[in-house]
Amino acid sequence: MAESIHITNLLKTLPNKPGVYQHVDKAGNILYIGKAKDLKKRVSSYFTKSVTSARIAVMVRKVADIKVIVTDSEGDALLLENNLIKEHQPRYNINLKDDKSYPYITIRRERFPRIYGLRNIIRDGSEYYGPYPNVKAMKAVLELIRQMYPTRTCKYNLSEENIEKGKFKICLEYHIGNCKAPCEALQTEEEYEADVSAARNIIKGQLSSVKRHLKERMMNHAEAFEFEQAQLCKEKLDALEKYAAKSTVVSNQLTNIDVYSVSMDAEFGYVNYLQVIEGAIVQSYTVEIKKKLEEEPQDFLHIAIPEIRSLFGSTSRLIYTSHPVNLPIEGSTFTVPQKGEKRKLIELSIKNAMYFRQEKLKNIQIVDPDRHVKRIMTQMKQDLRMPVEPRHIECFDNSNIQGTNPASACVVFKDGKPSKKDYRKFNIKTVEGPDDYASMEEVVHRRYRRLQEEGEPLPQLIVIDGGKGQLGAALKSLERLGLRGKITIIGIAKRLEELYFPGDPYPLHLDKRSETLKIIQQARDEAHRFSLNHHRSRRSKGAFKSELEGIKGIGPETIKDLIKVFKSVKNIKAASPEQLQEVVGHSKAGILTSYFSSIK
Repeated sequence: MAESIHITNLLKTLPNKPGVYQHVDKAGNILYIGKAKDLKKRVSSYFTKSVTSARIAVMVRKVADIKVIVTDSEGDALLLENNLIKEHQPRYNINLKDDKSYPYITIRRERFPRIYGLRNIIRDGSEYYGPYPNVKAMKAVLELIRQMYPTRTCKYNLSEENIEKGKFKICLEYHIGNCKAPCEALQTEEEYEADVSAARNIIKGQLSSVKRHLKERMMNHAEAFEFEQAQLCKEKLDALEKYAAKSTVVSNQLTNIDVYSVSMDAEFGYVNYLQVIEGAIVQSYTVEIKKKLEEEPQDFLHIAIPEIRSLFGSTSRLIYTSHPVNLPIEGSTFTVPQKGEKRKLIELSIKNAMYFRQEKLKNIQIVDPDRHVKRIMTQMKQDLRMPVEPRHIECFDNSNIQGTNPASACVVFKDGKPSKKDYRKFNIKTVEGPDDYASMEEVVHRRYRRLQEEGEPLPQLIVIDGGKGQLGAALKSLERLGLRGKITIIGIAKRLEELYFPGDPYPLHLDKRSETLKIIQQARDEAHRFSLNHHRSRRSKGAFKSELEGIKGIGPETIKDLIKVFKSVKNIKAASPEQLQEVVGHSKAGILTSYFSSIK
């Protein structure tokens, strides 16, 4: 029963992102490894009544836990699934044979190197790039290289001695333009190496110079009215855009590496570990560490790395980390990658640490909502430098168009959630024209004067939709009421989502993924929506009444009765005299009928 509840809660927290999932039994053995374009949809499909396969049903009954690794794309998930299946050989997976492995491109270690595709890597000092998700992607890159930088396909030993002796003759590949005949010294070794170097850039995905070259050729052909050649260049450019970049999940150039990264919140640090063996990710593991003091990311790495290395028996000499660390691990080198494939590994590790954190927090929200609220309130208190937790938040917004029907609204959030029964609307009474600052000052003063008079609890946090000007206007009202310094008040500017504090000339910029910022944005957006709806309602009623008020003999009470029944002037005009009589009587129905007939 406990396992069933655990799986149910876990399914609710899975992300709608591509990745790899692992079904695990009670003993911790991996039953099945699969890939998914959408992890939440795919994994949830195993636990529905529509599962008809007896084999799947048997496996699902054994599942006690589900582990996932988030990837950047479905293609990356495909490659990672292949690596993990080969590493763990789960019971319910079809065994992958070597002849079904993914293709690589190799640049052979030889004079005048050949460039071609293969599946089985031979450790002979040659360069290998890949794997590619499918043969089509690999062949598209090879075809592009042959078109732009043709290299030899023969297996001859092109030593200086053999070429000088004239052992080789020009073949068909030379005559059809697929080779420049280095075998008969028609292409020098330096020229050939330059072509190989350019081809290497294409394989690596360093495409900017290649793209520029193709675009220049395309434009030159077009200007010379050589449209067929221009179209060929365009097709090459499209192929380059679509297929040339290889996978970022694994790289044969990065072997036997430990990757560690840290993600943090107000209470915990989350350290993720990726194990890369023979150029493939074979393990992802995340550990949660509770904060004791004001620990830095490096502190969590210092604690976690020795424990994780011991847990997995890692002896890797090369360790990539998201932050600098200084650990006395003999024979190991620590590096903080800044760019390229190495940095992409760090970013993938960070993504998995953040996913672990989000999954945990979502699970807490489901299982223990009070703890979830407490955590968010603690985070907001810390981020906004408040003396108390903002359990009660109020946010103000003004709406008017060219000063007409000015309206304001106050929305209330309690424990981080909207409390709609406490929302309040305001009609501006003392301000003439479009003056946002004066309107904000009036509304804030009216709101908190009334709360004081009625003895109602005051909020811990006030959010003003606007920058320094609106914040200053609201602050004046709090001063007049003797509340300045007793309530935290901030302004949020729309353009850059900056937070302004009274007396501080520099705004606070929170991380766009911050839960504190998300709650403030939600309150701001809700206040704007509520205020705008109030403003539109006033405008529509004003326009509705203005036309009816111009009819002699039709007073305010009659207008209210008409509004209540017919909802719009259009419906009143379309009503029959009998329908009007039922609402306003014979005399006033006649006045309305006569008026609408006269303006047709």
